[in-house]
Formats: sequence, C-alpha cells, structure tokens
Amino acid sequence: MYEVVGVRFKKAGKIYYFDPNGLDITDNEYVIVETVRGVEFGKAVLGKKKVEENDVVLPLKKVLRIADPKDRLIVEENKKAATEAFDVCFSKVNDHGLDMKLVDVEYTFDRNKIIFYFTADGRVDFRELVKDLASIFRTRIELRQIGVRDEAKLLGGIGPCGRMLCCSTFLGDFEPVSIKMAKDQNLSLNPSKISGLCGRLMCCLKYENDEYESAKEQLPDLDEVIQTPNGAGRVVGLNLLERVLQVELSGNDRVVEYSLDELMQEGAVSTQATD
Repeated sequence: MYEVVGVRFKKAGKIYYFDPNGLDITDNEYVIVETVRGVEFGKAVLGKKKVEENDVVLPLKKVLRIADPKDRLIVEENKKAATEAFDVCFSKVNDHGLDMKLVDVEYTFDRNKIIFYFTADGRVDFRELVKDLASIFRTRIELRQIGVRDEAKLLGGIGPCGRMLCCSTFLGDFEPVSIKMAKDQNLSLNPSKISGLCGRLMCCLKYENDEYESAKEQLPDLDEVIQTPNGAGRVVGLNLLERVLQVELSGNDRVVEYSLDELMQEGAVSTQATD
C-alpha cells in the first residue's frame, strides 16, 4: 500500500497521485509538486489515502511543499505571460502559413517550458515555428497537437442542454461513445441532435448506457411474442428506463401496457421469437 494525495492541475483535468512527502495536506489545498514536466502548481482534490500498488505509477513523484500566496502570484503572472505568448505564436503561425489552429498556451510553474496547444487536420511541419518561438522566449518550446474533444475541454462552452460542457466542468477523462448507445436509447440519429460542440458524439450518451443495456437484457425485443395475463401478444413498444412494454394482444388490435414487475408477478414473461 502507498500513501498518496490526488492532485489536479486543471479544473476538470485528470487526477494524478503524488507522495505527500510527510506534509499535512488536506482536501482542496494548493500544492507545489514535481512532475515529468518540471515543477508544477496544482490542487489536492483528494487528501491523504492508501492505494494499492497497481493504482499508482512508480516511482511516485513528491509534493515539494504546500503553496503560499507568492506561489499563487506566480501562477497569475504565468497566465498573463501565456496570453501574450498566444498572440506572438498566433502571428508567427500566420507568417509561416501553417495550416493549424492555435487553441491555448500554458507556462509550466517554473517557466522552464511553454506548451502551445493546437489542432490541425493532419501532420504539421512546425520546425521553423519552434525555432522562432525559442529565439523569442528563450526557453523550451513544446507544440502539442490535440483533438477536437480536447479543444472543447480547454475552451469550454454551453452544450445543447443549456449547461456548461461536461468535459470542461467535471469529466476527468473522455470515455468511448458509440452510435449504438444512441440507438439503444431510441434517440434521433440526426448528427445535429446527438453531437456536442466538438462535432463528436455527446459524452452524456454514456451516462445512462449501462441502465439501458441492463433493461434490454431483462425485456423482450420488439416484435417478440410473449405471454401476458390477457393471453399471448406481440411487443410493439418498449420504455426501457421504466421497464414498461406495450403489447398488441393476439386476436384483436388492442394494445395494453404492462410493467415488467407486473408480468413477473403473473409469471407471464415467457417469450418466443416470431417467425
């Protein structure tokens, strides 16, 4: 078992584990940590706890100290410098005629590196751009190509639901989302209805997917013939979340709704496939 604290560097970023280094660190306390990128400023969103060896990447980097007001001032200065660096880089991208879209700029806490985030349709030869930026800023330069989902996470915005984007407010990682999830939830397959601001399938399609899959396992398929308290009938409609079936009874055109619990109590859920 290892004692760790969970540190997040962005509002909805991934949580990384660090060795608390004997410091008394509490939830939501700001800390200075050692990372592969150098010294960084982050927020301890998870206080001290014990985790298994399989849950950490060894060797654990250490928390150097608890952040003080001077450290927070450095962070604010770095944000202002990053805004200026964005303008410089944007101008240089245009000067070189590069087919790339600059999204964000970030200084590491110790200013040993500037990271420029961009999107592009394909590979971009930015070697000359890096040389120009290095001669201007006199520090290490990293240009990092990101996807459209990452762009939405960085920039934020308001989704079709009227709320702030999930990815920019609380989602630490992106999970795979498929068109099958939309089909299982009986949603319109119109791309404009099921796509987010990034142009990809909305992350929220994943939220209720497990519940729909569980319901599908318990309920018969459409057009299956089942036995009901009123005799045999064909399933013509399903409300998966409420576990309700619409059944067209054999011998007449009457459609009756049954809950799964009701059919289970009657012992009438035996099914047979239609021809």
